[in-house]
Amino acid sequence: MKDLRLCSVHSLYCLCFIVLVIVIQALESASVTVPSSSCYALDNSSRLVDFSSWIGQPFEYEGKDNTDLVVQFCKDVQKRSQTGYVDFGRFNKFNYFTAGSGHANFIQEFYNGDLANCELTYDKLGRTARVNVICGNCLNGQCKGGRGCVCNVTYESDCRVVIDLAIPCEKPGPRVFEGFTVGLHPRSWEIVYNGMTQLGFEKSHQDYSFSTEQTHVTLYMTAVASVSTLVRKSIVQVLPEKGLEVRLSGSGATGSPPTTLSPTMLIVDWRCQEVRDTPYEVNITIPIEGYEPVQFFLAKVCAHKQDQGEDFKQGWAIFGVLSCVFFVSSTLFCCAGFIYKTRVEHLRGIDALPGMTIVSACLEIASGEGNGYTRAEDLNSGYSRAEASWEQSSSSVQGTPKPSEKNYGSI
Repeated sequence: MKDLRLCSVHSLYCLCFIVLVIVIQALESASVTVPSSSCYALDNSSRLVDFSSWIGQPFEYEGKDNTDLVVQFCKDVQKRSQTGYVDFGRFNKFNYFTAGSGHANFIQEFYNGDLANCELTYDKLGRTARVNVICGNCLNGQCKGGRGCVCNVTYESDCRVVIDLAIPCEKPGPRVFEGFTVGLHPRSWEIVYNGMTQLGFEKSHQDYSFSTEQTHVTLYMTAVASVSTLVRKSIVQVLPEKGLEVRLSGSGATGSPPTTLSPTMLIVDWRCQEVRDTPYEVNITIPIEGYEPVQFFLAKVCAHKQDQGEDFKQGWAIFGVLSCVFFVSSTLFCCAGFIYKTRVEHLRGIDALPGMTIVSACLEIASGEGNGYTRAEDLNSGYSRAEASWEQSSSSVQGTPKPSEKNYGSI
């Protein structure tokens, strides 16, 4: 029996140690932060590849008739000749930088080039270009080593050009959980977008912070339904550890899978126990199975201490406001009903009050027939019925002889 107890205690210690290791690994693992520029892409294994250092790098290709084609990486594509420049599209903030297939590792799309003689293109985008980025060397053996070169240029039309560009690609970064968002509203993603923490929430020190009076914050999480079950329970860490009490609740704290149609809510309840000049840092980590965890920071200002009584005061204040609204609306309803019944239905007195018909019916049912509230016309009809019955009874008395009377003939 003693050995069984020792085994159970030992297994409990092992379980606690495993849970502690998982938590520490989740907190120490690097989160994925969106790059500072739009010159990045996710490869076919959902790993982040940042090309921010390549922005504006020129790659020239000498064509026929003294015509050169210049690709400025993540900027634009130009066709240069003695007659001038022709723009074949620009790289914009919508990040048309995606993973490729076949011989191309990545694909860049350039839109909104010159419109001259290309006014009838799709959606009036003008001249467009597509750059197939090849990591390494060209297929034809050109530009081995160095910073890369243009392998081939194909003009599909006067308004469309396809370019093969070989460069030494950057080393892939962490694996991103695509399609995952965290926002302050059900259909927003201010904090996390496409699995990457947005700028302003990736650091422990940020300019924006929540006020002391805001006792809770609701965060909405969404993910692609097919992989939503990979989202695990959230982990919270406060810096400094003492002075701010933080609790997580809601469906997001229990590990419910979020989807785009039914977002899960992660409610952050925090209460200031100590006053601090600088904001408290709340680090929230959302582990993702098989991917890098999603991590972001929130800041909380504590200008004064907070106790449990503030919630009760706030609840009574809400109750008082609702009571005032109900009283005012009821008064207006009664006044409007009284005016309507006096002017339209031509009722007077207590009959013109709204709801008297219902009250009369209820009293009549509760007290029995004939004991309820009666209207003025009902009273008049009662008098007439009483008078008729009295006349009828008196006539019947006169016409019926009494048994004690004697008849001695007629005069």
